[in-house]
Amino acid sequence: MAQIGCLGDIVFLVSSKKVETIDKAVWSGSARYGTHQRVASDTLTEFTGTDPDAFSFDLVLSSYFGTDPSSEISRLVSYERNGQTVPLVIGDRTYGRYRWTIEKHNIKMEVYDKHGKLFSATVSVDLLEYLRS
Repeated sequence: MAQIGCLGDIVFLVSSKKVETIDKAVWSGSARYGTHQRVASDTLTEFTGTDPDAFSFDLVLSSYFGTDPSSEISRLVSYERNGQTVPLVIGDRTYGRYRWTIEKHNIKMEVYDKHGKLFSATVSVDLLEYLRS
């Protein structure tokens, strides 16, 4: 078994019995600037700080690969709705300056079994960096 990383207690891993990994990961950040207009002179630009980083990824969940999509989706939605802060680790690197919150999710429910149970889904997750005050 190879653990690729984790988001809180949701583990991204690959083994002979289970595959649960992220795809299309994007990490972004931005700086803030203020502008000050001056009489009879050029506008002055001033660095005022940084905005929280954002991180997004797709999580492919499939019963074919040993994952219960409904239970993993429930955990993600619980993190989001409770405003829970969680660390994000991929490989041996911890991302962000502290923790992350799930800002939003989008679930593409792709395959159901004959009883209507979700069998395969792709979840797009948008994280927002949560900084200590």
